Amino acid sequence: MMNNKFEVFDNMNKLKFDSRGLLPAIVQDDATKEVLMMAWMNAESFELTRKTMQAHFWSRSRQELWLKGATSGNFMNVSKMLIDCDADTLLLLVKATGPACHTGAQSCFYRKIRA
Repeated sequence: MMNNKFEVFDNMNKLKFDSRGLLPAIVQDDATKEVLMMAWMNAESFELTRKTMQAHFWSRSRQELWLKGATSGNFMNVSKMLIDCDADTLLLLVKATGPACHTGAQSCFYRKIRA
């Protein structure tokens, strides 16, 4: 274990995609650390994100790749890609050019559940 340092993860064959070939990707604002959204990545969207440093995802409903911001203009420029200890969840630190949520909210997590 390392203190306050990042270990390099460079063996993409060790990524643990689920039975549908997907990894959950949590997107966080690099400056504020606010969680902006969660989306799914397949191997192709992961590689596109890694190569372009712009967030690409897999749409389960449309069954297609999508570049975040392609239609809205609200792109997510990736500062850092992190993988969790089990290699089954991604964390993208981003600089967003606009709201993350399709509703226009800054974050998709804008509703509090009543306790």
